[in-house]
Amino acid sequence: MRNKRSLWVSLFSVVAIALVAFGATVAAGWTPKLGLDLKGGLSVVYKTAKPVTSQELDNVVTILSNRVNAGTSGATVGSQGSNEIAVSIPGEKNTQQVLATLGNTAQLFLRPALCYAPAYSVPKGKLPSTGPLPTTCASSSQLTAANLDVKPNPSSVTQPYTYNTNIPDDPQFATYPSTPPSKDVQNATVLLPPSSSSQGTARYVLGPAAVTGNAIKSASAQLVNNAWAVDIVLTGPGSTAWDTLASQQFHAIVAFDLDGQVISAPITQPTNGSFTSFNGQVQITGGFTENQAKTLAVELNYGALPVKLDRINVQTVSPTLGAASLRAGLISGLAGLALVMLYMLFYYRLLGVVVISGLTVTAALLWAIISAMGQSLNTTIDLAGIIGLIVSVGITVDSYIVYFERLKDETRSGRTVRTSVDKGFASAFRTVLAADAVSLLAAVILYFVSIGTVKGFALFLGLSTVLDIFVTYFFTRPFVVLLGRSRNANEASSLGVAAGLGVTTGVAR
Repeated sequence: MRNKRSLWVSLFSVVAIALVAFGATVAAGWTPKLGLDLKGGLSVVYKTAKPVTSQELDNVVTILSNRVNAGTSGATVGSQGSNEIAVSIPGEKNTQQVLATLGNTAQLFLRPALCYAPAYSVPKGKLPSTGPLPTTCASSSQLTAANLDVKPNPSSVTQPYTYNTNIPDDPQFATYPSTPPSKDVQNATVLLPPSSSSQGTARYVLGPAAVTGNAIKSASAQLVNNAWAVDIVLTGPGSTAWDTLASQQFHAIVAFDLDGQVISAPITQPTNGSFTSFNGQVQITGGFTENQAKTLAVELNYGALPVKLDRINVQTVSPTLGAASLRAGLISGLAGLALVMLYMLFYYRLLGVVVISGLTVTAALLWAIISAMGQSLNTTIDLAGIIGLIVSVGITVDSYIVYFERLKDETRSGRTVRTSVDKGFASAFRTVLAADAVSLLAAVILYFVSIGTVKGFALFLGLSTVLDIFVTYFFTRPFVVLLGRSRNANEASSLGVAAGLGVTTGVAR
Protein backbone atom coordinates (compact mmCIF):
# COMPACT_ATOMS: atom_id res chain seq x y z
CA MET A 1 0.00 0.00 0.00
CA ARG A 2 2.83 2.33 0.91
CA ASN A 3 4.57 1.56 -2.38
CA LYS A 4 1.38 2.27 -4.30
CA ARG A 5 1.00 5.60 -2.50
CA SER A 6 4.55 6.60 -3.41
CA LEU A 7 3.84 5.81 -7.07
CA TRP A 8 0.78 8.06 -7.07
CA VAL A 9 2.73 10.83 -5.32
CA SER A 10 5.54 10.63 -7.90
CA LEU A 11 3.10 10.62 -10.82
CA PHE A 12 0.97 13.53 -9.64
CA SER A 13 4.01 15.53 -8.47
CA VAL A 14 5.48 15.53 -11.97
CA VAL A 15 2.11 16.48 -13.49
CA ALA A 16 1.68 19.27 -10.92
CA ILE A 17 5.18 20.63 -11.54
CA ALA A 18 4.57 20.66 -15.29
CA LEU A 19 1.17 22.35 -14.98
CA VAL A 20 2.34 24.96 -12.45
CA ALA A 21 5.51 25.78 -14.41
CA PHE A 22 3.66 26.05 -17.70
CA GLY A 23 0.81 28.05 -16.17
CA ALA A 24 3.21 30.43 -14.40
CA THR A 25 5.13 31.24 -17.59
CA VAL A 26 1.91 31.78 -19.53
CA ALA A 27 0.49 34.00 -16.77
CA ALA A 28 3.72 36.01 -16.70
CA GLY A 29 3.57 36.44 -20.47
CA TRP A 30 6.88 34.63 -20.96
CA THR A 31 7.55 32.85 -24.21
CA PRO A 32 10.74 31.37 -25.67
CA LYS A 33 12.96 34.08 -27.14
CA LEU A 34 13.37 33.44 -30.83
CA GLY A 35 16.74 33.59 -32.51
CA LEU A 36 17.80 35.52 -35.57
CA ASP A 37 16.69 32.96 -38.16
CA LEU A 38 13.19 32.76 -36.64
CA LYS A 39 12.55 36.38 -35.69
CA GLY A 40 14.58 38.18 -38.31
CA GLY A 41 17.27 40.73 -37.54
CA LEU A 42 20.97 41.32 -38.04
CA SER A 43 23.96 38.99 -37.98
CA VAL A 44 27.53 40.31 -38.21
CA VAL A 45 30.82 38.45 -38.14
CA TYR A 46 34.02 40.37 -37.33
CA LYS A 47 37.65 39.32 -37.66
CA THR A 48 40.44 40.88 -35.67
CA ALA A 49 42.86 42.89 -37.77
CA LYS A 50 45.81 41.17 -36.07
CA PRO A 51 46.35 38.01 -34.01
CA VAL A 52 45.08 38.35 -30.43
CA THR A 53 45.30 36.37 -27.22
CA SER A 54 42.28 34.53 -25.84
CA GLN A 55 42.02 37.14 -23.06
CA GLU A 56 41.93 39.99 -25.57
CA LEU A 57 39.28 38.16 -27.60
CA ASP A 58 37.19 37.63 -24.45
CA ASN A 59 37.52 41.35 -23.66
CA VAL A 60 36.22 42.27 -27.12
CA VAL A 61 33.30 39.87 -26.70
CA THR A 62 32.45 41.45 -23.33
CA ILE A 63 32.61 45.00 -24.69
CA LEU A 64 30.49 44.22 -27.76
CA SER A 65 27.99 42.31 -25.60
CA ASN A 66 27.61 45.34 -23.33
CA ARG A 67 27.06 47.56 -26.35
CA VAL A 68 24.41 45.54 -28.13
CA ASN A 69 22.52 44.50 -25.00
CA ALA A 70 22.35 48.06 -23.68
CA GLY A 71 19.45 48.75 -26.02
CA THR A 72 18.62 45.44 -27.64
CA SER A 73 16.93 42.46 -26.04
CA GLY A 74 18.06 38.98 -27.03
CA ALA A 75 21.35 39.97 -28.69
CA THR A 76 24.16 37.43 -28.44
CA VAL A 77 27.90 37.82 -28.95
CA GLY A 78 30.35 34.93 -29.10
CA SER A 79 33.80 34.08 -30.36
CA GLN A 80 34.42 31.78 -33.33
CA GLY A 81 37.81 30.18 -33.46
CA SER A 82 40.82 32.26 -32.45
CA ASN A 83 40.10 35.58 -34.16
CA GLU A 84 36.43 35.87 -35.15
CA ILE A 85 33.42 37.24 -33.28
CA ALA A 86 29.80 36.66 -34.27
CA VAL A 87 27.08 39.12 -33.25
CA SER A 88 23.41 38.20 -33.58
CA ILE A 89 20.69 40.78 -32.90
CA PRO A 90 17.18 39.32 -33.36
CA GLY A 91 14.45 41.78 -34.28
CA GLU A 92 16.86 44.61 -35.12
CA LYS A 93 15.56 46.84 -37.92
CA ASN A 94 17.88 49.84 -37.81
CA THR A 95 20.82 47.87 -39.19
CA GLN A 96 22.80 50.84 -40.54
CA GLN A 97 22.93 52.58 -37.17
CA VAL A 98 24.01 49.39 -35.45
CA LEU A 99 26.73 48.71 -37.99
CA ALA A 100 27.95 52.30 -37.71
CA THR A 101 28.71 51.99 -34.01
CA LEU A 102 29.01 48.30 -33.15
CA GLY A 103 32.51 47.38 -34.25
CA ASN A 104 34.30 50.70 -34.01
CA THR A 105 37.15 51.04 -31.52
CA ALA A 106 35.22 53.20 -29.06
CA GLN A 107 37.28 55.87 -27.33
CA LEU A 108 37.15 57.01 -23.74
CA PHE A 109 37.05 60.79 -23.35
CA LEU A 110 37.69 62.90 -20.24
CA ARG A 111 35.66 66.06 -20.63
CA PRO A 112 35.03 69.17 -18.50
CA ALA A 113 31.42 69.23 -17.27
CA LEU A 114 29.75 72.55 -18.14
CA CYS A 115 26.31 72.05 -16.55
CA TYR A 116 23.49 69.62 -15.88
CA ALA A 117 20.67 69.23 -18.39
CA PRO A 118 17.03 68.19 -17.82
CA ALA A 119 15.61 64.95 -19.18
CA TYR A 120 14.78 65.16 -22.89
CA SER A 121 11.30 66.63 -23.25
CA VAL A 122 9.62 68.42 -26.15
CA PRO A 123 6.44 70.42 -25.33
CA LYS A 124 3.36 69.53 -27.31
CA GLY A 125 3.18 71.45 -30.56
CA LYS A 126 6.92 72.14 -30.68
CA LEU A 127 9.71 70.42 -32.55
CA PRO A 128 12.90 69.03 -30.98
CA SER A 129 16.03 71.11 -31.30
CA THR A 130 18.21 69.78 -34.10
CA GLY A 131 20.91 72.42 -34.46
CA PRO A 132 24.33 72.47 -32.79
CA LEU A 133 24.35 72.41 -29.01
CA PRO A 134 24.90 75.72 -27.21
CA THR A 135 28.49 75.81 -26.01
CA THR A 136 27.76 77.91 -22.92
CA CYS A 137 25.44 77.37 -19.96
CA ALA A 138 23.38 79.76 -17.88
CA SER A 139 25.55 81.27 -15.13
CA SER A 140 23.37 79.79 -12.37
CA SER A 141 23.82 76.30 -13.85
CA GLN A 142 27.54 76.33 -14.49
CA LEU A 143 29.51 73.56 -12.77
CA THR A 144 32.46 75.76 -11.86
CA ALA A 145 34.36 75.76 -8.60
CA ALA A 146 32.55 78.93 -7.59
CA ASN A 147 29.05 77.56 -8.21
CA LEU A 148 29.92 74.20 -6.70
CA ASP A 149 30.79 76.15 -3.53
CA VAL A 150 33.76 73.93 -2.78
CA LYS A 151 35.41 74.55 0.59
CA PRO A 152 37.52 72.67 3.12
CA ASN A 153 35.69 70.38 5.52
CA PRO A 154 38.12 69.60 8.38
CA SER A 155 35.62 67.34 10.15
CA SER A 156 35.79 64.76 7.35
CA VAL A 157 38.75 62.55 6.55
CA THR A 158 37.50 60.66 3.50
CA GLN A 159 35.64 63.67 2.01
CA PRO A 160 37.83 66.76 2.58
CA TYR A 161 35.52 69.06 0.58
CA THR A 162 31.84 69.88 0.50
CA TYR A 163 30.00 71.33 -2.46
CA ASN A 164 26.60 72.57 -3.58
CA THR A 165 24.52 69.66 -4.86
CA ASN A 166 21.47 71.79 -5.72
CA ILE A 167 22.75 73.42 -8.90
CA PRO A 168 19.74 73.70 -11.26
CA ASP A 169 19.57 72.03 -14.65
CA ASP A 170 19.94 74.41 -17.56
CA PRO A 171 16.45 74.39 -19.18
CA GLN A 172 17.72 75.46 -22.61
CA PHE A 173 18.93 71.87 -23.19
CA ALA A 174 15.61 70.15 -22.46
CA THR A 175 14.57 69.97 -26.12
CA TYR A 176 17.93 68.61 -27.25
CA PRO A 177 18.20 64.81 -27.49
CA SER A 178 21.30 63.15 -26.06
CA THR A 179 24.25 63.02 -28.44
CA PRO A 180 24.35 59.62 -30.21
CA PRO A 181 27.59 57.60 -29.88
CA SER A 182 28.33 58.12 -33.60
CA LYS A 183 28.60 61.90 -32.99
CA ASP A 184 30.47 61.64 -29.68
CA VAL A 185 33.75 62.96 -31.08
CA GLN A 186 36.68 64.47 -29.24
CA ASN A 187 36.40 68.13 -30.24
CA ALA A 188 32.61 68.48 -29.96
CA THR A 189 30.42 69.81 -27.16
CA VAL A 190 28.11 66.92 -26.28
CA LEU A 191 25.01 66.20 -24.21
CA LEU A 192 25.24 62.76 -22.59
CA PRO A 193 23.23 60.65 -20.14
CA PRO A 194 24.78 58.76 -17.23
CA SER A 195 25.39 55.04 -17.57
CA SER A 196 23.47 52.55 -15.45
CA SER A 197 26.54 52.00 -13.25
CA SER A 198 27.27 55.70 -12.62
CA GLN A 199 26.00 57.88 -9.82
CA GLY A 200 23.02 60.16 -10.40
CA THR A 201 20.44 60.52 -13.17
CA ALA A 202 21.03 64.00 -14.62
CA ARG A 203 22.31 64.46 -18.17
CA TYR A 204 25.57 66.32 -18.63
CA VAL A 205 26.61 69.07 -21.02
CA LEU A 206 30.30 68.44 -21.66
CA GLY A 207 32.98 70.43 -23.40
CA PRO A 208 35.60 69.12 -25.86
CA ALA A 209 37.74 66.29 -24.49
CA ALA A 210 41.19 67.26 -23.27
CA VAL A 211 42.25 63.68 -22.45
CA THR A 212 41.44 60.40 -24.20
CA GLY A 213 41.40 56.82 -22.96
CA ASN A 214 44.91 56.35 -24.33
CA ALA A 215 46.10 58.28 -21.27
CA ILE A 216 45.07 55.42 -18.92
CA LYS A 217 47.73 52.79 -18.31
CA SER A 218 45.69 50.72 -15.86
CA ALA A 219 42.74 50.92 -13.47
CA SER A 220 41.86 48.84 -10.43
CA ALA A 221 39.17 48.78 -7.75
CA GLN A 222 40.45 49.37 -4.22
CA LEU A 223 38.97 49.52 -0.73
CA VAL A 224 40.12 52.81 0.79
CA ASN A 225 39.05 53.77 4.33
CA ASN A 226 36.15 51.30 4.15
CA ALA A 227 34.93 52.84 0.89
CA TRP A 228 35.35 51.50 -2.64
CA ALA A 229 37.25 53.63 -5.14
CA VAL A 230 38.97 53.20 -8.49
CA ASP A 231 42.69 53.92 -8.72
CA ILE A 232 44.01 54.96 -12.13
CA VAL A 233 47.61 54.93 -13.30
CA LEU A 234 48.29 57.27 -16.22
CA THR A 235 50.90 57.11 -18.94
CA GLY A 236 53.61 59.79 -19.07
CA PRO A 237 51.92 61.93 -21.76
CA GLY A 238 48.56 61.10 -20.22
CA SER A 239 49.69 62.39 -16.84
CA THR A 240 50.71 65.72 -18.37
CA ALA A 241 47.40 66.06 -20.25
CA TRP A 242 45.41 65.14 -17.13
CA ASP A 243 47.25 67.66 -14.96
CA THR A 244 46.41 70.35 -17.47
CA LEU A 245 42.73 69.41 -17.48
CA ALA A 246 42.62 69.02 -13.69
CA SER A 247 44.16 72.44 -13.14
CA GLN A 248 41.46 73.95 -15.36
CA GLN A 249 38.77 71.97 -13.50
CA PHE A 250 40.31 72.30 -10.04
CA HIS A 251 37.47 71.60 -7.56
CA ALA A 252 35.12 71.18 -10.55
CA ILE A 253 33.71 68.19 -12.37
CA VAL A 254 35.49 66.08 -14.96
CA ALA A 255 33.27 63.55 -16.77
CA PHE A 256 34.46 60.14 -17.97
CA ASP A 257 32.66 59.63 -21.30
CA LEU A 258 32.59 56.07 -22.66
CA ASP A 259 30.51 54.98 -25.65
CA GLY A 260 28.31 58.07 -25.40
CA GLN A 261 27.56 57.69 -21.68
CA VAL A 262 28.99 59.28 -18.54
CA ILE A 263 30.33 56.40 -16.47
CA SER A 264 31.67 58.68 -13.73
CA ALA A 265 31.71 62.43 -13.00
CA PRO A 266 34.06 63.09 -10.06
CA ILE A 267 35.23 66.43 -8.69
CA THR A 268 39.00 66.92 -8.93
CA GLN A 269 40.15 67.05 -5.32
CA PRO A 270 43.85 66.58 -4.51
CA THR A 271 44.13 65.36 -0.93
CA ASN A 272 46.62 68.08 -0.03
CA GLY A 273 43.99 70.76 -0.71
CA SER A 274 45.96 72.59 -3.37
CA PHE A 275 46.76 71.68 -6.93
CA THR A 276 50.30 70.96 -7.99
CA SER A 277 50.33 67.64 -9.88
CA PHE A 278 48.67 64.26 -9.66
CA ASN A 279 51.98 62.58 -10.58
CA GLY A 280 50.27 60.09 -12.85
CA GLN A 281 47.88 58.89 -10.13
CA VAL A 282 44.12 59.53 -10.06
CA GLN A 283 41.52 58.14 -7.69
CA ILE A 284 37.78 58.17 -8.42
CA THR A 285 35.40 58.05 -5.47
CA GLY A 286 31.65 58.41 -5.31
CA GLY A 287 30.02 56.04 -2.85
CA PHE A 288 30.61 53.00 -5.09
CA THR A 289 29.64 49.50 -4.11
CA GLU A 290 32.26 46.82 -4.65
CA ASN A 291 30.57 45.67 -7.84
CA GLN A 292 30.25 49.21 -9.21
CA ALA A 293 33.91 49.94 -8.52
CA LYS A 294 35.09 46.73 -10.20
CA THR A 295 32.78 47.32 -13.16
CA LEU A 296 34.12 50.86 -13.57
CA ALA A 297 37.70 49.56 -13.45
CA VAL A 298 36.90 47.08 -16.22
CA GLU A 299 35.27 49.81 -18.31
CA LEU A 300 38.31 52.04 -17.90
CA ASN A 301 40.71 49.23 -18.71
CA TYR A 302 38.79 47.81 -21.64
CA GLY A 303 36.41 50.57 -22.67
CA ALA A 304 38.12 50.89 -26.00
CA LEU A 305 38.35 47.76 -28.10
CA PRO A 306 41.90 46.43 -27.73
CA VAL A 307 42.09 45.62 -31.43
CA LYS A 308 40.61 46.84 -34.68
CA LEU A 309 37.80 44.69 -36.09
CA ASP A 310 37.22 44.02 -39.77
CA ARG A 311 33.67 43.20 -40.81
CA ILE A 312 33.75 40.04 -42.94
CA ASN A 313 30.08 39.09 -43.16
CA VAL A 314 26.75 40.85 -42.71
CA GLN A 315 23.43 39.05 -42.97
CA THR A 316 20.04 40.64 -42.63
CA VAL A 317 17.12 38.27 -42.14
CA SER A 318 13.66 39.69 -42.76
CA PRO A 319 10.92 38.98 -40.20
CA THR A 320 8.86 37.41 -43.00
CA LEU A 321 11.60 34.88 -43.78
CA GLY A 322 12.07 34.19 -40.09
CA ALA A 323 8.35 33.57 -39.63
CA ALA A 324 8.35 31.19 -42.60
CA SER A 325 11.27 29.25 -41.09
CA LEU A 326 9.48 29.02 -37.75
CA ARG A 327 6.26 27.87 -39.41
CA ALA A 328 8.09 25.21 -41.41
CA GLY A 329 9.92 23.95 -38.35
CA LEU A 330 6.78 23.75 -36.25
CA ILE A 331 4.74 22.05 -38.97
CA SER A 332 7.40 19.41 -39.58
CA GLY A 333 7.86 18.84 -35.86
CA LEU A 334 4.15 18.57 -35.09
CA ALA A 335 3.54 16.32 -38.09
CA GLY A 336 6.28 13.96 -37.00
CA LEU A 337 5.02 14.02 -33.43
CA ALA A 338 1.46 13.21 -34.53
CA LEU A 339 2.65 10.22 -36.57
CA VAL A 340 4.68 8.94 -33.63
CA MET A 341 1.70 9.21 -31.31
CA LEU A 342 -0.63 7.40 -33.73
CA TYR A 343 1.89 4.60 -34.19
CA MET A 344 2.40 4.19 -30.45
CA LEU A 345 -1.37 4.02 -29.87
CA PHE A 346 -1.80 1.45 -32.63
CA TYR A 347 1.13 -0.72 -31.56
CA TYR A 348 1.06 -0.48 -27.75
CA ARG A 349 -2.66 0.27 -27.17
CA LEU A 350 -3.18 1.63 -23.63
CA LEU A 351 0.57 2.01 -23.12
CA GLY A 352 0.48 4.45 -26.04
CA VAL A 353 -1.49 6.76 -23.75
CA VAL A 354 1.51 6.72 -21.41
CA VAL A 355 3.71 7.88 -24.30
CA ILE A 356 1.33 10.69 -25.28
CA SER A 357 0.98 11.82 -21.65
CA GLY A 358 4.73 11.72 -21.13
CA LEU A 359 5.43 13.75 -24.27
CA THR A 360 2.81 16.29 -23.17
CA VAL A 361 4.42 16.64 -19.73
CA THR A 362 7.86 16.95 -21.34
CA ALA A 363 6.59 19.63 -23.74
CA ALA A 364 5.09 21.66 -20.88
CA LEU A 365 8.33 21.48 -18.89
CA LEU A 366 10.43 22.39 -21.92
CA TRP A 367 8.24 25.39 -22.69
CA ALA A 368 8.57 26.65 -19.12
CA ILE A 369 12.32 26.03 -18.91
CA ILE A 370 13.15 27.58 -22.29
CA SER A 371 10.92 30.60 -21.55
CA ALA A 372 12.59 31.10 -18.16
CA MET A 373 16.04 30.78 -19.74
CA GLY A 374 15.07 33.47 -22.23
CA GLN A 375 14.04 35.84 -19.45
CA SER A 376 16.86 35.19 -16.99
CA LEU A 377 19.78 34.16 -19.22
CA ASN A 378 18.73 35.85 -22.47
CA THR A 379 18.87 32.45 -24.19
CA THR A 380 17.35 32.37 -27.67
CA ILE A 381 16.14 29.37 -29.62
CA ASP A 382 16.81 29.24 -33.34
CA LEU A 383 15.98 26.75 -36.09
CA ALA A 384 18.91 24.55 -35.09
CA GLY A 385 17.56 24.49 -31.53
CA ILE A 386 14.14 23.42 -32.78
CA ILE A 387 15.82 20.62 -34.75
CA GLY A 388 17.54 19.57 -31.54
CA LEU A 389 14.16 19.36 -29.81
CA ILE A 390 12.70 17.36 -32.70
CA VAL A 391 15.63 14.93 -32.56
CA SER A 392 15.11 14.62 -28.80
CA VAL A 393 11.56 13.38 -29.42
CA GLY A 394 13.07 10.30 -31.02
CA ILE A 395 15.35 9.80 -28.01
CA THR A 396 12.39 10.15 -25.64
CA VAL A 397 10.24 7.71 -27.60
CA ASP A 398 13.15 5.25 -27.63
CA SER A 399 13.05 5.26 -23.83
CA TYR A 400 9.41 4.16 -23.90
CA ILE A 401 10.07 1.50 -26.52
CA VAL A 402 13.00 0.07 -24.53
CA TYR A 403 10.76 -0.26 -21.46
CA PHE A 404 7.77 -1.70 -23.31
CA GLU A 405 9.84 -4.21 -25.27
CA ARG A 406 11.49 -5.31 -22.05
CA LEU A 407 8.00 -5.90 -20.64
CA LYS A 408 7.25 -8.08 -23.67
CA ASP A 409 10.33 -10.17 -22.96
CA GLU A 410 9.31 -10.57 -19.31
CA THR A 411 5.75 -11.65 -20.14
CA ARG A 412 6.91 -14.03 -22.86
CA SER A 413 9.09 -15.79 -20.28
CA GLY A 414 5.94 -16.63 -18.33
CA ARG A 415 5.64 -13.76 -15.89
CA THR A 416 2.45 -11.77 -15.46
CA VAL A 417 2.19 -8.13 -16.43
CA ARG A 418 1.82 -7.26 -12.76
CA THR A 419 5.20 -8.74 -11.86
CA SER A 420 6.87 -7.69 -15.10
CA VAL A 421 6.36 -3.92 -14.75
CA ASP A 422 8.74 -3.61 -11.78
CA LYS A 423 11.41 -6.06 -12.88
CA GLY A 424 11.23 -4.89 -16.47
CA PHE A 425 11.81 -1.26 -15.53
CA ALA A 426 14.94 -2.01 -13.51
CA SER A 427 16.73 -3.56 -16.48
CA ALA A 428 15.22 -1.17 -19.04
CA PHE A 429 16.24 1.91 -17.08
CA ARG A 430 19.88 0.86 -17.19
CA THR A 431 19.63 0.78 -20.97
CA VAL A 432 17.87 4.16 -21.02
CA LEU A 433 20.57 5.68 -18.80
CA ALA A 434 23.33 4.32 -21.03
CA ALA A 435 21.69 5.64 -24.20
CA ASP A 436 20.90 9.03 -22.68
CA ALA A 437 24.42 9.30 -21.26
CA VAL A 438 25.87 8.86 -24.74
CA SER A 439 23.46 11.44 -26.16
CA LEU A 440 24.20 13.88 -23.35
CA LEU A 441 27.96 13.44 -23.70
CA ALA A 442 27.70 14.08 -27.44
CA ALA A 443 25.63 17.22 -26.78
CA VAL A 444 28.12 18.55 -24.22
CA ILE A 445 31.14 17.95 -26.47
CA LEU A 446 29.33 19.43 -29.45
CA TYR A 447 28.36 22.51 -27.43
CA PHE A 448 31.91 23.29 -26.34
CA VAL A 449 33.71 22.57 -29.62
CA SER A 450 31.15 23.93 -32.09
CA ILE A 451 30.44 27.49 -33.18
CA GLY A 452 27.38 29.40 -34.32
CA THR A 453 23.95 27.83 -34.43
CA VAL A 454 25.29 24.32 -33.79
CA LYS A 455 25.62 25.34 -30.15
CA GLY A 456 21.85 25.86 -30.05
CA PHE A 457 21.26 22.38 -31.41
CA ALA A 458 23.57 20.89 -28.76
CA LEU A 459 22.09 22.96 -25.92
CA PHE A 460 18.49 21.96 -26.48
CA LEU A 461 19.34 18.36 -27.32
CA GLY A 462 21.20 18.10 -24.02
CA LEU A 463 18.39 19.80 -22.11
CA SER A 464 15.80 17.42 -23.56
CA THR A 465 17.99 14.41 -22.77
CA VAL A 466 18.29 15.37 -19.09
CA LEU A 467 14.55 15.92 -18.95
CA ASP A 468 13.97 12.49 -20.52
CA ILE A 469 15.78 10.80 -17.63
CA PHE A 470 13.69 12.74 -15.12
CA VAL A 471 10.36 11.99 -16.80
CA THR A 472 11.20 8.33 -17.39
CA TYR A 473 11.88 7.65 -13.73
CA PHE A 474 9.36 9.88 -11.99
CA PHE A 475 6.47 9.77 -14.51
CA THR A 476 6.70 6.82 -16.90
CA ARG A 477 7.73 4.27 -14.25
CA PRO A 478 4.89 4.94 -11.77
CA PHE A 479 2.32 5.33 -14.57
CA VAL A 480 3.16 1.96 -16.17
CA VAL A 481 3.47 0.18 -12.82
CA LEU A 482 0.05 1.43 -11.74
CA LEU A 483 -1.50 0.35 -15.04
CA GLY A 484 0.21 -3.03 -14.81
CA ARG A 485 -1.25 -3.61 -11.36
CA SER A 486 -4.76 -2.70 -12.49
CA ARG A 487 -6.79 -5.70 -13.63
CA ASN A 488 -9.17 -3.49 -15.62
CA ALA A 489 -6.28 -1.79 -17.43
CA ASN A 490 -4.72 -5.16 -18.26
CA GLU A 491 -7.83 -6.91 -19.53
CA ALA A 492 -9.50 -4.03 -21.40
CA SER A 493 -10.30 -6.18 -24.46
CA SER A 494 -8.08 -5.26 -27.40
CA LEU A 495 -6.98 -1.92 -25.91
CA GLY A 496 -5.50 -3.05 -22.59
CA VAL A 497 -1.90 -3.32 -21.49
CA ALA A 498 -1.82 -7.05 -22.12
CA ALA A 499 -3.04 -6.60 -25.69
CA GLY A 500 -0.37 -3.98 -26.28
CA LEU A 501 2.28 -6.42 -25.07
CA GLY A 502 0.89 -9.23 -27.17
CA VAL A 503 0.03 -11.59 -24.28
CA THR A 504 -3.20 -13.36 -23.35
CA THR A 505 -5.30 -12.04 -20.49
CA GLY A 506 -4.65 -15.21 -18.55
CA VAL A 507 -0.96 -14.47 -18.44
CA ALA A 508 -1.69 -10.82 -17.84
CA ARG A 509 -3.13 -11.52 -14.44
